[in-house]
Amino acid sequence: MMGIAEAFGRYVQGALDGNPPLEGDYLDEEGLLVCGKCHTRRQAVIDFPPAPNGKMLVPVICDCRKAAEQAEAEEKQRLKDMEVIQKLKKQSLMDSRLEEASFDTFKVVKHNERQFRICKRYADAFDEMLARNQGLLLFGGVGTGKTFAAACIANHLLGRRVPVIMTSFIRLLDSMQSFREEDGILIGRLNRARLLIIDDLGAERGTDFALEKVYSIIDSRYRAKLPIILTTNMSYEDMKKNADIRYARIYDRIFESCYPLQFSGLSWRKGEAVRRYEEMTSFLEGRNEV
Repeated sequence: MMGIAEAFGRYVQGALDGNPPLEGDYLDEEGLLVCGKCHTRRQAVIDFPPAPNGKMLVPVICDCRKAAEQAEAEEKQRLKDMEVIQKLKKQSLMDSRLEEASFDTFKVVKHNERQFRICKRYADAFDEMLARNQGLLLFGGVGTGKTFAAACIANHLLGRRVPVIMTSFIRLLDSMQSFREEDGILIGRLNRARLLIIDDLGAERGTDFALEKVYSIIDSRYRAKLPIILTTNMSYEDMKKNADIRYARIYDRIFESCYPLQFSGLSWRKGEAVRRYEEMTSFLEGRNEV
């Protein structure tokens, strides 16, 4: 029966045979194989008492091979990360037009410089925001960039492999009504995300059914100590002064856990329309012709 020492010796010899000298390799003054590229050893001598002389020659990885293997491992991990991120994005429920939104493409002007800074800071410090159960309430006029800013946060975190869901109350309520899912099942799915972003608060119908579901979703995040980001076209004052108890308890819960951030200025949609109109007027009327 083969002893442990003999078995180990055969294993090492197999490893040596599997790593023969390559072009440019050479032996150093101690007779050990050295890589001809990075000039670090590809062999070493270790203490091995069972051997006749108490020593054994073993293969080792030279610096350039080590760097190549590390680069290969990092590339495999990068591809694995990308697969995870793509999977998270598919699960995020985000509108396809917002999938490429990023802080790098965020158009910063005087009207939104503060908003950009706060949203970027929130995304960068999300671990702390999660620990504090701190959300955001992005409010302001139509087309002022609230949804885009929220999508920038979502994509920033998805890029870090943080599970994020971004959707709207209208889509959630349609799902509840169409599939008759129990609230607990849907809310459980939403609460798997570290961050829930819901667009266009207030656009849903003001029925008792809808408002009860909206409250349930927001309250569940609060009780689970998971942050939520909401966007709305409503003003902060209208939400604060709403006398309808059905709305008041929703807004009270939001104000408890979400930092209010107003978006103002010219609607980006209107501004883009004006720019395109002026550009085409100049072109069609031949103003640029000499």
